[in-house]
Amino acid sequence: MIKEFTEKELDRIIEMAWEDRTPFEAITYQFGISEQETIAIMRKHMKASSFRMWRKRVQGRKTKHSKLRENDIDRFKCSRQRQITGNKISKR
Repeated sequence: MIKEFTEKELDRIIEMAWEDRTPFEAITYQFGISEQETIAIMRKHMKASSFRMWRKRVQGRKTKHSKLRENDIDRFKCSRQRQITGNKISKR
């Protein structure tokens, strides 16, 4: 069962899922959803091609799982990453 989120919350979940340094655990902590629920949200709210590109990108990526991350990574976002204003990710 997927929780109901506001449009703003969905945008933030999608944004966090796209960020390379944001682990799924951070999404779980902030929104109370599992990695599988995050994937389901991404599948539901993105175009199929965008979802496939995202899945290919994050599968096996060390930075998306806290337990696989190196100890010296102590932030969720790259220090050089711009702040995203409004969700510019291809959604349905």
